[in-house]
Amino acid sequence: MAHTTVGSGVVAQPGATENQPGRIVVLASGGGTNCQALIDACDDGDLDARVVAVITNRPGAGVIKRAEAADIACHVIEHAGSDPDVRHAADGRLIELLTSCEPDLVVLAGWMRILGAKVGAAFPMINLHPAQPGEFPGIRSIERAYEAWVAGEIDESGVMVHWVPDEGVDVGPVILTETVPFVVGDSLDDFASRLHATEHRLIVAGAAIALRGPRP
Repeated sequence: MAHTTVGSGVVAQPGATENQPGRIVVLASGGGTNCQALIDACDDGDLDARVVAVITNRPGAGVIKRAEAADIACHVIEHAGSDPDVRHAADGRLIELLTSCEPDLVVLAGWMRILGAKVGAAFPMINLHPAQPGEFPGIRSIERAYEAWVAGEIDESGVMVHWVPDEGVDVGPVILTETVPFVVGDSLDDFASRLHATEHRLIVAGAAIALRGPRP
């Protein structure tokens, strides 16, 4: 049976107030289904916030069309390469852009670039990872979990929402986790479909907690 765990934090931070919804900026590199979950939750009143901007590092990312359809400002920023100086410059441009958006919370929703510690330190920032804490960091997490299940190594995976305090990959103080068990006869698509549905719920719940605080 799937179960959800709420993590712990230490200090409160500004976020949504009685009169002003929290300002969320989403960073995404792909199709944007998790960004859409946030947009829909805001529109439906399930999340006391609004997505004020979307930032992507891929000009053809599907999240761009989702932002345009919701009349949300979308920015394409160059953030590529592995050279340390190039990465540092890209982080600097991103910090400038994020600052101009005045976010209460930055949400990494399928953002496929490692950010430097200065970015995480500059803003309240959370990340959605399609695995349990400490498991399958980096890319292809869903596929790697499925392969581990087929090999008899695990019987469940899950989803995690966590704070992003530094440049660590899919690590940071946990806000929420939820298990997603495997089912006999599962195909990769079957499992991925259940996991994505869990992502869409947890990213909204995690954002709500983060906007209220605490922030490590």
